[in-house]
Amino acid sequence: MAPAGTLRPVLTRGLLLAGLLAALAFPAVFTLPFPRHVMIMIFLYGALATAWNIIAGYCGQISLGQAVFFGIGAYTSSLLFRDAGMTPWAGMIAGVALAVGVSQVVGYPVFRLRGHYFAIATIAVGEIVQALVVDWDAIGGARGVFVPIRRPDSLVNFQFHQSKAFYYYIALGLLLLALAVTRRIERSRAGYYFRAIREDQDAAAALGVNVRREKLRALAVSAALTAMGGTFYAQYILFIDPESVFPLSLSILICLVAVLGGVGTLWGPVLGAAVLVPLQEGTRVMLGGTGKALDLLIYGALIIAISVFQPGGLMALLARARTAGSAR
Repeated sequence: MAPAGTLRPVLTRGLLLAGLLAALAFPAVFTLPFPRHVMIMIFLYGALATAWNIIAGYCGQISLGQAVFFGIGAYTSSLLFRDAGMTPWAGMIAGVALAVGVSQVVGYPVFRLRGHYFAIATIAVGEIVQALVVDWDAIGGARGVFVPIRRPDSLVNFQFHQSKAFYYYIALGLLLLALAVTRRIERSRAGYYFRAIREDQDAAAALGVNVRREKLRALAVSAALTAMGGTFYAQYILFIDPESVFPLSLSILICLVAVLGGVGTLWGPVLGAAVLVPLQEGTRVMLGGTGKALDLLIYGALIIAISVFQPGGLMALLARARTAGSAR
């Protein structure tokens, strides 16, 4: 009989393959719009939380301004599509480039701060950017931007009005891309630098790690993936405004998803999204759109419970359960 240590990687790969096949087959089994919408939101928030996890979970920099990059991706692609007729895919690339540029401009001075001072600074940056967009009439101001509807359905125009299936697979692709990038970082030299900075950046600097450069690199990757999510959201909803793509509440929600699942782990943000998003959508449907406060109460209760009983998140809880099962 093969030892348990040999069988475990095989079992893990088998479960991942089964999960991927189930995700690919989901739209064929569940044809109604609502189940597909819930899964799309799980994929989107899973990708956003995975992007946040790169800068916060692996590099230890708790950013509460991720909505800035999300909004940049949404506005850049939408305005280029509306005003220049540029395909949203090209707009996504432009949004990613702009978000990365902004991340470097903002990150250079902000990374002089540490701990809660850094987190407060990112909140301030997010609030400043949202206020600027609200007052910027040339890009819609507080009124927002309606994404022009193009018919018939077209992959080039990133619009599918007959079925959510195409949006589903694109959102799944974004999540898989974020996971692949994170996995690559985990196994790279940069990943070791990030974790060294998270544990003790003074010690990392003493060992020759260029701390600021590595922080900026982590923020750039996180910003790029987040901007891609913003472009997807804009094309999925077909309307954006400062309150929907730049709010502090979005940055906090992205953080909560990752914290609940387990920061600094590959699958933690996905697990957190799989728990929180159905709660959000379920309370909204059950209470007729008035359940916003209730889902926030549920989020708060979950985070408190995880912080008290299992600070490592749901991934640590699963690891503990697996260890207990192996001991038996």
